[in-house]
Order: sequence, then structure tokens, then C-alpha cells
Amino acid sequence: MGLKRTDEFRQDAVRIALTSGLTRKQVADDLGVGMSTLNKWIMAHRDTDVVSKEDLNLAQENDRLRRENRLLKEEREILKNRSGLEPACAR
Repeated sequence: MGLKRTDEFRQDAVRIALTSGLTRKQVADDLGVGMSTLNKWIMAHRDTDVVSKEDLNLAQENDRLRRENRLLKEEREILKNRSGLEPACAR
């Protein structure tokens, strides 16, 4: 039989999974639990106050900003690597 985790550990795991910006796989690996176990804990604690609405909103905003930042970096790389030797302002 597996290691029995405390309810506090489960709540912390759910909080980390929902607010850290890490994938659930990364969180599960970091905590040494299986993906199905972590998903079960998340489903069980979804309607509780494990994560405040403010924390959840901040996590969602962080996710949005990470996606936007990644897109902007990709666009910058594309512009930096354009073919042609003349500067963009000369085109």
C-alpha cells in the first residue's frame, strides 16, 4: 500500500497545481505522487477554499502573460532571423 498523505499535504498539492503555472505532470513528479492521484485530489478539493478566488485570478493572469510573453519572444526571433542583409527600415 502507498504512503498515506495528510489532508494538509493534499491541499498544498492542489494549491500548487492550480496556481504555480507548472503542468500537473511537473507538480506530480515534484511531489512524488501519481498524476491520477493529483487529479483526484484536485477534483475532490475543487469546491473548497483551498485556493482563494484572488489567488486563482492571479494564476490565470500569470498564465495569460506567460503565453503573451512566449508569443512576443517568438515574433522577435522571427524578425531577427529574417533573410536579407539590408536593414528593415531600408525596405
